[in-house]
Amino acid sequence: MKIAYLVSRFPKLSETFIVDEILALERRGVEIELFALLREDGPVLQPEAEALRHRCHVASPLSPLLGLAQLLWLARAPWTLLSIWARVLWEHRRSLRLAAKAIAVVAFASLHALRMQRCGVAHVHAHWATHPALAAWVVHRLTWLPYSFTTHADDLFVHQTMLAEKASRAEFVVAISEYNRRFLRERLGAAAPRIELVHCGVAIAGLQPVPEDEHGPFRIACVARLEPKKGQAALVDACAELVRRGIDVRCDLVGDGRERLALAAQIAALGLCDRVTLHGAQPRDRALSAIRAASVVALPGIVTEAGRRDGVPVALMEAMALGRPVVASALSGVPELVEHESTGLLIEPGDGDALVAALARLAADPALRRRLSATGRARVEAEFDLDHCVDHLCALFASVVGSAPSPPALDPCAPSEVTG
Repeated sequence: MKIAYLVSRFPKLSETFIVDEILALERRGVEIELFALLREDGPVLQPEAEALRHRCHVASPLSPLLGLAQLLWLARAPWTLLSIWARVLWEHRRSLRLAAKAIAVVAFASLHALRMQRCGVAHVHAHWATHPALAAWVVHRLTWLPYSFTTHADDLFVHQTMLAEKASRAEFVVAISEYNRRFLRERLGAAAPRIELVHCGVAIAGLQPVPEDEHGPFRIACVARLEPKKGQAALVDACAELVRRGIDVRCDLVGDGRERLALAAQIAALGLCDRVTLHGAQPRDRALSAIRAASVVALPGIVTEAGRRDGVPVALMEAMALGRPVVASALSGVPELVEHESTGLLIEPGDGDALVAALARLAADPALRRRLSATGRARVEAEFDLDHCVDHLCALFASVVGSAPSPPALDPCAPSEVTG
């Protein structure tokens, strides 16, 4: 099998789970061609992503190849190309910003469609139901290559433009949680294709639990982008309350984002500069080190006014795999990973008092921390092991590739260069 993986940007620090998935598929003999709509300009912090970066098909937004691809498709399939443009512009007519992005997606996807044909791709899989799934839809319309896509969080809960159309033409849609699967079924109805539950897993073998150092301060770790839906502001407030209760607490916030300045000001205003540390974006090994050093990992996510919320955070899986108890908000698919009082502690989103109570309880009860550590690790082993998840995904790809029609004849003039 040769599968094209389609993402918005590569490599993104917050999407290392996609890199893990690709590498696990390749270990099973699946050939992966990686395509990105844009090159990620941030520093590459993950060695695994660096290894794939130079194989990624990407083009500059100013590349003349984008225009050449449009001309080639206009000559080969004029009505198809024009119908794609008409549908995309109509569906995005209410927002100039979204329309501009959709126009760019069609241009990049048209070029990638030619490259995929030259590469001999048999199936296209996109991560995220927004621009990557739209690009996969464009590729399918132009080449008849079958496609699928994985839905995660905001791409499903907030941005649903053309969701029914993208799903109706897909061979299958992957939901990372049962919550997402129900969400899709309720909104797609008869337009729903096969909706498959495939968790984003973690590599259990490389995440061996280590005993907690119970003699130091009570350490809280939070590994996540610094944005409102992650709830770091509530966690900082909780740390201030724990200090007022006489608990010797330290908190490590690992990640970066638009909330960093606001959080720094909040930490200073509460007099927590010696207790709460903003570490910024870190390579995976350092993020995992912060988890190993913690007494508990907290992720008190919320649902924002715009409807943004988490899916099933991989950081929680990694923490549980490393034998650390977790405190998380009971939203979307999180309760499928964190079962209250069994594999962790759940709180209602936005309930600051409940967050303080859960953390104070864990600080006072090392035996509870040890019990939740063991059961949390067992839950990840049973249901969120990367190998099991990728085996399922691999079987889905095989079921499609074996019955897929042959793509149109190759155009020898199609550009095919790969740039890093």
